[in-house]
Amino acid sequence: MTNVITHPAWLPAAAWRPIGTRRVRVDVPGTVRDEVEAACAAHGGRLVTAGEADLTLTLTGTGHDGYAITRDDRGTTVTAATHAGLVHGLFATVRMGESAFTPGPRVASRPAFPRRMLDHWDNVDVHPVMGQVERGYAGGSLFWSAGALRTADLPRIRDYARLLASVGINAVALNNVNVHATEARLLTDRLPEIELLAEPFRRYGIRVHLAVSFAAPMLLGGLDTADPLDPAVRSWWALTLGEVCERIPDFGGVLVKADSEGQPGPFAYGRTHADGANMLAEALAPHGATVHWRAFVYDHRQDWRDRSTDRARAAYDHFTPLDGAFADTVTVQVKHGPMDFQPREPVSPVLAAMPRTRLALEVQATQEYTGQQKHVCYLAPMWSEILRFRPRGDDGPPIAGTVGELVAVANTGDDPFWTGHPLAQANLYAFGRLAWDPSLTPAEILDEWITLTFDPDDGTRAGLHDVMDDSWRTYESYTAPLGVGFMVRPGHHYGPDVDGYEYTPWGTYHFADRDGVGVDRTVATGTGFAGLYPYPWNGVYESLTDCPDELLLFLHHVPYTHVLRSGRTVIQHIYDTHFDGVTRVEAARERWRRLALDPDVHARVAALLDEQVRSAIEWRDQINTYFFRKSGIGDTHGRMIY
Repeated sequence: MTNVITHPAWLPAAAWRPIGTRRVRVDVPGTVRDEVEAACAAHGGRLVTAGEADLTLTLTGTGHDGYAITRDDRGTTVTAATHAGLVHGLFATVRMGESAFTPGPRVASRPAFPRRMLDHWDNVDVHPVMGQVERGYAGGSLFWSAGALRTADLPRIRDYARLLASVGINAVALNNVNVHATEARLLTDRLPEIELLAEPFRRYGIRVHLAVSFAAPMLLGGLDTADPLDPAVRSWWALTLGEVCERIPDFGGVLVKADSEGQPGPFAYGRTHADGANMLAEALAPHGATVHWRAFVYDHRQDWRDRSTDRARAAYDHFTPLDGAFADTVTVQVKHGPMDFQPREPVSPVLAAMPRTRLALEVQATQEYTGQQKHVCYLAPMWSEILRFRPRGDDGPPIAGTVGELVAVANTGDDPFWTGHPLAQANLYAFGRLAWDPSLTPAEILDEWITLTFDPDDGTRAGLHDVMDDSWRTYESYTAPLGVGFMVRPGHHYGPDVDGYEYTPWGTYHFADRDGVGVDRTVATGTGFAGLYPYPWNGVYESLTDCPDELLLFLHHVPYTHVLRSGRTVIQHIYDTHFDGVTRVEAARERWRRLALDPDVHARVAALLDEQVRSAIEWRDQINTYFFRKSGIGDTHGRMIY
């Protein structure tokens, strides 16, 4: 059961030993039987077709893709209503290890979200600006290389599908949401490539989706309009998507980024996002496929001098008036925060404001603003906070009970370690586990991943937790003070540049001056963003006294001498956290050096930790120097600031 990639990933051969050494009966043909047969061949077990078995996997009843595991003196039985459910039950048995064969309480599990989706931002061609994978930090595309499908790598893609299914992911969009000319043709003359890619994913119960250009009727169909209410446009989409679904019967649907950052959309024709999405939904509905319509829509050409325009409001202002107008097979896909995957943002108010619309929460596993898979940054604590956030207070449901789907931007590529940084595998693993069960804690998810990936002794396990548990907050401490965000180098977004976006049209400002810093988003004196939340958070965010420290500068413009709830001033907090962040990264590097792990993994992570220390020092020195020169206020501890 080893992966074609020789370096550790979860579910290596050793993880299958408890199953592979036993007698196993699989009552249905297909993927589960193939997996078990390989495990038994590797470890001396036996696949039986009748009689007594230590482990039995069987289909029973009808329903969802969950599973049940019964353990008693007669053996262990995994039951599920669907083949996909049986796949998930098999992998759950692997996670349990030897305990799966110890009599104990029945384990019944079903996914919290019916669709658990990964969005790849892969390009077919090497784009002159975006490269092979936009915002990809793990090498090239798994699917395409220099304009051609990687047909020789289909076995590896099958391994990748297996990796995703092992944590419950059941949908994948194969190409970039920014659909360029070549990628647009995946709908038509390059559709055979999608047919080939769909097969290995299908084996593991994963449906493939395509990102499409809203202007496809003009780009591909020779029409002079893409107006969603034009009969010829509607007919073109119905015929084209019908052909896709005929050739790929389990096609999942389409993903659309429209009227955002230059991508075409319904605004050009005076139509709404609901008009555009519903047109596509109408074409796909007969085939059981769906539309994912991204809510990432804002003015990226605003006047930086105009403080009344607030990018953070954009998705709310565009989409909440359309609540109830979207078809049942449309999912509006909402980024977790109102800006753009920053290390710290409030939860997007859209997620609590569209009760009559199917919503998906979108997070970013690829670390665009969280270290680009060069820095250790375990993101499960951030995602868990978002999923547990209760927008209507303690008596209301959490975000996990509000949205219908969970989506992540993929962090995988053709790097030998899948994710570039070996420890970034934990983010992909954690996404799948949280999408299945958001009540899991980040620490227990990380512990699962460590066990399955490294088969560690207690010292190694403790060391990995030391390096990874708080790595998100460590990254936040030396980069983004108090929720201000976006102080990165324009374009590639790696490394500090405090004013890099300050005087640009992108709407990502911090408004630092000699007196203070932060964006006034209050109702009383600012953009009114704080008022977009329901009670009690509208009051909490409006109040300078009650606003959480970690979000203060996202919601308020304050003097540098403003005293935080922690008792420190804003300026001292900036100095202290940036010095402390470097210290914590240096400690993580030293802790890693003492771990005994696979030499290739150890060397790759050690080199990346060297880069993280270098980068953290650069962040510390630039941020602290910038705010010292702005404020004229020194560090109370007298540390070196330039």
